[in-house]
Amino acid sequence: MPGLMRGMARTAAIAGTATATSNAVNRRQASKNMAAYENAASQTHAQQPVQVAAAPAPPEEDKYAQLERIAALKAQGILTEEEFQAEKAKILG
Repeated sequence: MPGLMRGMARTAAIAGTATATSNAVNRRQASKNMAAYENAASQTHAQQPVQVAAAPAPPEEDKYAQLERIAALKAQGILTEEEFQAEKAKILG
């Protein structure tokens, strides 16, 4: 009987050690997997394209300012009377 008890005790000690080691390895692997998952998730999130809003159209210059500008060009001799009248018609619609 003493040999049988010794064999059972040895088996229990080996099984307990194996179980403890296996649990430690599983916990460590789970921790690594979780870190890898979080890293991949953060990289995927970082790689998603950022949508940039389109730049607003430049504000349309009011008709009065446009008329003043082409009148100044006409006064300087840059525009002829015909060119001035054509631009004026465009501005006024």
